[in-house]
Amino acid sequence: MFVRVKSTPNSPRKSVQIVHSERIDGKVKQKIIKHVGIAYDENELEELKLYAESLKAKLEAEGQLPLYSVEEIEALAQKAYKEKKEESEESKKEERSNKESDEVDRCDYEVNLLDMLEEDRVIKGIHDVYKELYREMGFQKLLANSSANKTSIKVLKEIVLARVANPESKMATVEMLEEKFGVNLDLKQVYRMMDKLDDKHIKKLGKLVLNQTRTLLNNTIDVIYFDATTLYFESFSEDEGEEAIKKNGYSKDGKFNQPQVVLALLVTKQGLPIGYKAFEGDTFDGHTLIPSLQEIKEEFNVDKIVYVADSGMFNTKNLEAFDNHANMSYIVGARVKNMNKSIKEQILQMDDYQSINDDIKVKTIPMDDKGKKLLVSYSEKRAKKDKYEREKAIVKLKAKLEKSSSVKSQLSNQGYKKYLLLEPTHQEENTNTSNTTSCDISIVLNEEKIKEDAAWDGIKGIMTNNSTLSNEELIHQYANLWQVEESFRITKHDLKIRPIYHWKPHRIRAHLAISFMAYSLVRHLEYRVKLLYKKLSPQRIRTALLGVQASILYDTKTNRKFAFPSKVSDDAKRIYKVMGVSPQTKPYILGNIK
Repeated sequence: MFVRVKSTPNSPRKSVQIVHSERIDGKVKQKIIKHVGIAYDENELEELKLYAESLKAKLEAEGQLPLYSVEEIEALAQKAYKEKKEESEESKKEERSNKESDEVDRCDYEVNLLDMLEEDRVIKGIHDVYKELYREMGFQKLLANSSANKTSIKVLKEIVLARVANPESKMATVEMLEEKFGVNLDLKQVYRMMDKLDDKHIKKLGKLVLNQTRTLLNNTIDVIYFDATTLYFESFSEDEGEEAIKKNGYSKDGKFNQPQVVLALLVTKQGLPIGYKAFEGDTFDGHTLIPSLQEIKEEFNVDKIVYVADSGMFNTKNLEAFDNHANMSYIVGARVKNMNKSIKEQILQMDDYQSINDDIKVKTIPMDDKGKKLLVSYSEKRAKKDKYEREKAIVKLKAKLEKSSSVKSQLSNQGYKKYLLLEPTHQEENTNTSNTTSCDISIVLNEEKIKEDAAWDGIKGIMTNNSTLSNEELIHQYANLWQVEESFRITKHDLKIRPIYHWKPHRIRAHLAISFMAYSLVRHLEYRVKLLYKKLSPQRIRTALLGVQASILYDTKTNRKFAFPSKVSDDAKRIYKVMGVSPQTKPYILGNIK
């Protein structure tokens, strides 16, 4: 069994298939096991091939090799269908209630519409699709073989799926599950489940997610993107004690009067999750990098990886720690304006920059004798953007200065303070002495600072100890850092991981674990949908699946309940197909009312 790429003549289309070769009557014939997808460029082709390899490995591991032609598969399917028809009457009733089939007893469906009432309307799409992915990710095993009972295992699944569907507080989630999904939970059951999600299970969760990501990418994780953010609480008091995690610190959300937790996230260049780590709220971003990477390296046996992070992680301690690990290569944003005078002079000397394409020129500045270097790039497009943004800011500043040049009125201009300068507005000369005294101070534009700033338009720096990637590849990998930024947008906005309403440290950690599970499901499905269908945002996928619903109808005469599925959108159909699940499209009997 192997992965085959089949080209279409006079077309960029390339089909990726899993096929098997076998000898029939002395001739070797290739039989298609699975059509994986179609690629239109080299990047799509590489991703599809990786996904196909992961599917092939899964088939081989399970020992399920459907080594038949398409015609033989169809014949076997028909045979299996005939065998199903010969099963017991009870099995046939279950088949009618759960699958599409024309082979139903129509007498059971003869109703008088005037006797029918809509008892409820429930959302089916989220559970149909994400429940299957939840199983594939191995999350149902998370609380297995522990003190958790079956109820806690079920509650965890429902809370995670609810977070994907419409993230709310745990109390609001319980109400939503009952109202919109027909799932009844008790809030106390939710808290008992969270109490069982201890550090041991959280580490197990990290391994499950990492292994699933590695499997999906056929063990080709070669670049890890890293960033950290802050999550605030609906509280104004800090934790105390050894396990305290809720602390006041520098808030990226501007919630400086509210305690927070620092969340570090690691993802692949495709945006797929690798792991996460929570820190106390007063932890500096730059101090989160090495502990996170050490945990990934030691617990998950991830090695020889290129780590990519923004300039917030650039500090002497972190880079020294990296340099002490032979297998830890990094690409980190550099704050070029904060370099020493000698380095800044080299950066601004443009004569020795070399072009790598029509827009970008680069130069390399050695930083030590061990291979560390500063890669500086200049982009004409970026320079124009920087100039435009600065001039726009200056126009706004001038308008404010024309209204008032007093110091107090300009104190709130946080983003543009570097362009302002204090100077005396009135001086009186003492006739008896040569001393001059200042009577008043106002704010004016600092023309020197503006000119100095303009010299840096279009310039970016990257610090790296990687000697194998080309300058162009280094710039490309750093530019891909938006993947982790988008991941934080998904966790903060789509999954509403903040604000956090819990106050007990172990429940805070459980909340983060549940949110990470939901995030992992969202990202994995988004990736598969992009590969096998088209690019859909997590929100669009959610909207499509929320639209897959069923009306629960109640026959007041016969006391029977029926489910009447809604129309399924084209996007939802394709999402179902990606996960190998069939949407219910025909009415089915739920049973009699007790």
